[in-house]
Amino acid sequence: MKAGIVGLPNVGKSTLFNCLSNAKAQSANFPFCTIEPNIGIVNVPDPRLEKLEELVNPVRVQPATVEIVDIAGLVKGASKGEGLGNQFLANIRETDAILHVLRCFDNDNIIHVDGNINPIRDKETIDMELQLKDLETVDKKLEKVKRAAKTGNKEAQKEEAVLLKIKAALEAGTSVRTLEFSEDDYNDFVVPSQFITDKPVMYVCNVDEGAAVTGNKYVDLVKEAVKDENAEVLVLAVGTEADINELDDYEERQMFLSDIGLDEPGASKLIRSAYKLLKQQTYFTAGVKEVRAWTVDIGATAPQAAGVIHTDFEKGFIRAEVISYNDFETLGSEAKVKEAGKMRVEGKNYVVKDGDVMHFLFNV
Repeated sequence: MKAGIVGLPNVGKSTLFNCLSNAKAQSANFPFCTIEPNIGIVNVPDPRLEKLEELVNPVRVQPATVEIVDIAGLVKGASKGEGLGNQFLANIRETDAILHVLRCFDNDNIIHVDGNINPIRDKETIDMELQLKDLETVDKKLEKVKRAAKTGNKEAQKEEAVLLKIKAALEAGTSVRTLEFSEDDYNDFVVPSQFITDKPVMYVCNVDEGAAVTGNKYVDLVKEAVKDENAEVLVLAVGTEADINELDDYEERQMFLSDIGLDEPGASKLIRSAYKLLKQQTYFTAGVKEVRAWTVDIGATAPQAAGVIHTDFEKGFIRAEVISYNDFETLGSEAKVKEAGKMRVEGKNYVVKDGDVMHFLFNV
């Protein structure tokens, strides 16, 4: 699962990417600096993993990860191939969620591709390009579906109705993610089309240091503009995050954060938010050889969670021994959890909860 960073040129995408990953993408004051999409595998910060490490004292620790893709800046006309439009739109299509960076700071030294600061206009520019690309997809599908619908094919008639609904919304400047469908219609007709504007979105308001905690007038405008979009808004001082990243000493970083009123780097909040945006959650395995965070879809069953470790675990699943993270933390060890009768045995239908500490029994 991966999240793509998008935005106009010079809004702070590559600087943000550098903060999130160890890969050093180019960051320069001109458009199209990032041509090939940079990909970073980023650890998901999780205080629970640190606590389990402290309690179990394992040989190694393995955090959960999320893949972040830095996609070059889109410009007006990208859907028609302007700039490097087609390539960028293809890169976005391959991601599972979008982190849309909006410039919400004034700085005369950093040029804006449209001449002045207006995050709502910037958002609308990109929305329109993505909607136009989706409109192209709808029109192509409708050509085929209409022919089948005319022959009386009931399934094709259903699909045609869904596609016409999407087409009308896109022509009115509305993204697919804001529309409502029945579960069957969504899974049968919307998901296979991979509409770009159906992907979950988080708007990242890139502010200056003084607005890192409280936001500013630009952030307020963004929150108002997206309130009906079912999208998250995160405020981040990307330049300040880059400065914090340069400090090697943990204590220095904490002092820097404290001075600007933050309790942790905004990048950590962003990574966790991206993880949730991708509808992911974590379960743990905790033994003396390794304490590890495993990534599963929200709603995954115990056998599916076992399959993340190895497909044989899912095929031969017998049962799972489950401890809630809170019980493990409170009681301090697996042995004490067992003594207190807090370890549960769960079967194939158990739905994994975020933070479960699990051990699987299987037979192949």
